[in-house]
Amino acid sequence: MKEIILVKYGEIILKGGNRPKFENMLIKNISNAVKNIAETRITIAQATIYIEVEDEDKIDIVCDRLAKIFGIVSITRAAVCEKTLESIESAAIAYCRDSLKPGIRFKVEAKRADKKFPLNSVETAIEVGGFLDENCDGLIVDVHNPEVTVQVEIRDFSAFVYCRENKIKGPGGMPIGSGGKATLLLSGGIDSPVAGHMMAKRGTEIDAVNFFSFPYTSERAKEKVEELAAILAQYTSKINLYIVPFTDIQLVIRDNCPEEHMTLIMRRFMMQIAERIAFKNKSQALITGESAGQVASQTLAALNVTNSVVTMPVLRPLIGMDKTEIIERAREINTFETSILPYEDCCTVFTPKHPTTNPKLSQIEKSESVLDVDGLIKNSLGGVEKIEIYPRL
Repeated sequence: MKEIILVKYGEIILKGGNRPKFENMLIKNISNAVKNIAETRITIAQATIYIEVEDEDKIDIVCDRLAKIFGIVSITRAAVCEKTLESIESAAIAYCRDSLKPGIRFKVEAKRADKKFPLNSVETAIEVGGFLDENCDGLIVDVHNPEVTVQVEIRDFSAFVYCRENKIKGPGGMPIGSGGKATLLLSGGIDSPVAGHMMAKRGTEIDAVNFFSFPYTSERAKEKVEELAAILAQYTSKINLYIVPFTDIQLVIRDNCPEEHMTLIMRRFMMQIAERIAFKNKSQALITGESAGQVASQTLAALNVTNSVVTMPVLRPLIGMDKTEIIERAREINTFETSILPYEDCCTVFTPKHPTTNPKLSQIEKSESVLDVDGLIKNSLGGVEKIEIYPRL
């Protein structure tokens, strides 16, 4: 029996005259996500994307990949059959038999998009339900509280049968690329990968910048960030990761600036470097994992100090979340276990004992004025390493 994958989308339906543009983006993202897994044929009709997988043994792994593509709300494996009552009944009993065990409460629902089909939706459901009741031992018809719902869809070009309970939930959101492009300041911690995931869900294409302080941070710390980027790439298909050498800047700050200002001055350098990389790669905004008041550098006064050094919008999707909520999100997207690996990032290496929590911009600028800011940034940018990160197969 031929099997197909039915993909449903959500918000895209509301896009009116722009809907085809968003549908095409979603199809492109699907094609990119599965091209290294299996040969597929992808078509779209009547607000459903149909994916035929040449090697049906690979349908499971294709469905797993689809479950991480933003814009998709559900993925369903279905049997394909001819648009006759006999074919639909045969497909229903063959494809759904494993779910229709003795004692199971079930019902049949039908949707008839093809009005030329001789039975309407209710009549089709009654006929197929009666057939299953007669040919499967011990079933209990329950149209109000079924354990199994056999779904029949009669489309213009074919008919499909599946068990609704086997439907896989998609991540929702909007297709990557539909919301512009932004650059994520990606550390090895818990917060920034979650921030990147949240913005990607709104259709934002993501580049990532990581600040690397060798030898104070190890190669394992760099590998950890690459792994976090690879997990995020499962949702975005690809991430360009820029590794920025940051040791010289941190040492100069440590040797020349007041200790209580070190973290904020360091953050200001990070923002400027990230912005220059972002401008070069046509990003429209920066993304950080900052949450209001979580640490000294994330008070509102501190955020104002770091914002003042860039002109590009800074997106902070976690700003109103507490740590427990962020950790829950990190677990959901499978970044948490990688984030807590004990390899320090550059932000933890030169942490002052008593950082200022209510800084004045004029004070920070005065402390920073002894540094050759432009020269330090230029030297750091000269050593940037670009790594193309793809999802792990």
